[in-house]
Amino acid sequence: MAGLGRSFAFLWSSTALSNLADGVLKIGAPLLAVSMTRSPTLVSLVGAAATAPWLLLALHAGAIADRADRRRVMAVANAARAAILAATTLLAALGLMDLWILLAAVLAAGVTEVFADTSAQSVLPMTVPADHLTRANGRVSSAQLIGNDFVGAPVAGLLVAVLPAAVFGAPALLYGAAGLLLLGMRGTYRLAAPRTDRPPLRRDIGEALRYLRSHKVLRSLAITAGLLNLANAAYFAVFVLWAVGDESMIGLEPSGYGLMMTAFGAGAVFGSLVSGRAAAIFGEFRTLVGAWLISSLLLLVPVVVPAPWTLYPTAVLWGVVGAAGNVLVISARQRLIPAELLGRVNSAYRLVGMGGMPLGAALGGLVAEFVGIGAVLAGAAGVCLVGVGLVWRALSDRISRPLTSEPAFSDISRSP
Repeated sequence: MAGLGRSFAFLWSSTALSNLADGVLKIGAPLLAVSMTRSPTLVSLVGAAATAPWLLLALHAGAIADRADRRRVMAVANAARAAILAATTLLAALGLMDLWILLAAVLAAGVTEVFADTSAQSVLPMTVPADHLTRANGRVSSAQLIGNDFVGAPVAGLLVAVLPAAVFGAPALLYGAAGLLLLGMRGTYRLAAPRTDRPPLRRDIGEALRYLRSHKVLRSLAITAGLLNLANAAYFAVFVLWAVGDESMIGLEPSGYGLMMTAFGAGAVFGSLVSGRAAAIFGEFRTLVGAWLISSLLLLVPVVVPAPWTLYPTAVLWGVVGAAGNVLVISARQRLIPAELLGRVNSAYRLVGMGGMPLGAALGGLVAEFVGIGAVLAGAAGVCLVGVGLVWRALSDRISRPLTSEPAFSDISRSP
């Protein structure tokens, strides 16, 4: 990683391995669930279990990230999920796997993910200079997307067909290796020396919530992200039933679903690398809202034309615009939020932005049970379009200015 330093190289390598593990688990778990049941409600519980920890623990994870050594929190979280998935692998190898054990494993891995990911986003600004944040986030996002989708997805499809227990065993090994790589980062990643007079966690959490509520840009982005993620959680919780199997509309094999996610990953790598250049040409806000708008419209393509020949190019475009928007939002947050509040405000943002995902996943399954999967997919696209309209209306005065320009700070109440 030329110019970004040795510590960033270790952080990036750890991120690459942990996200490869995420990709195998993210795609492998729903595919295993589909092999156990065709009930939309039950299949959607996998998505709900993966995201529910964000609703329950995001604020506490952020407060801990601002108090503890962020690198150490990530290392412990990786070790914990490696142990959890190793135990699940043993149960699967013994023939004891069922849907409820699968859900428990996904939920437990999700708990550790909250702490690992919150600290990872907060540790990056301590690793590279501020003027390299967008570049560094682009590199990190590329590693995440390659692991999650470009490599992890097809590997998951293959493992489900050949060796289902390895859907848990392979991520266990990768998470363990990711934790060890973090030991190569030099220095300390704690904001201040430990204090004996620390205020209660609830006070730290309250400060973060007040900051987010009073910051117009962050608040608007968080609300829109919440609507988009809720709708996308409902969409993709049942999309596997729309796409995979002889009874589905598209008729993919599990390996074909993995290839779709590979197509998504290929687009996402490109999007993450060109996001900074696109923002420089079109403007940060225009690029972000444009990416969200295109992504929302693309959700309708598999509904209107449910065929493999439309699905794969659509997945590429999903990846391009999704990754570009993600890089811009993360970089803006890291520049807008003061270092001493970064972990907490990031987690408060992600609570709003991701807290609705378990509700969306569960709701998608329930609605699909009664009115059909197609209605869920079309409805989710509609909700996304409403969210894009809301952020455009709230921040249209910033269309020609960067999201992180100085006027944004005039909206912030700095009272304790």
